Amino acid sequence: MLNEKYVLPNCQASVLCEDIRREITGMQTLVGVINGVPAPQVPIGFLKLCLWTRWCNGIGQFKQTARILDPAEKSLGESTVNFQLKDMEVMATNVNLFGNIQFKEYGNYHVEILLDDQLIIRYPLPVVKFQLPGQPIQSGA
Repeated sequence: MLNEKYVLPNCQASVLCEDIRREITGMQTLVGVINGVPAPQVPIGFLKLCLWTRWCNGIGQFKQTARILDPAEKSLGESTVNFQLKDMEVMATNVNLFGNIQFKEYGNYHVEILLDDQLIIRYPLPVVKFQLPGQPIQSGA
């Protein structure tokens, strides 16, 4: 058994999705997992986005901050969750909620997760042009 009072945990997983549902069993269902945003035109918006994150192998009180950045590195939204890991065998599952996120241009956006104000993970969220079936191909943009 470890006697440390603070051990920085590992980020086991991070998934951006449209919704998270808690089942009667306590299990969570992630709905509309987002790897990128295909958009026939911009701006395109989401009333709600959820970031599901799992932490393990840590001990202590922590503050998780999640944010979505546009291609110019400006914040589109930020959400904070406080959590505790009492021992190395415990996991914490956090959900950060973002409301009314607008992607105003095509390009590489980013999701960042900070733990106690230190960047832990950053990954791309591409917003790409998508041609709807049956629509004429547009030239130019």
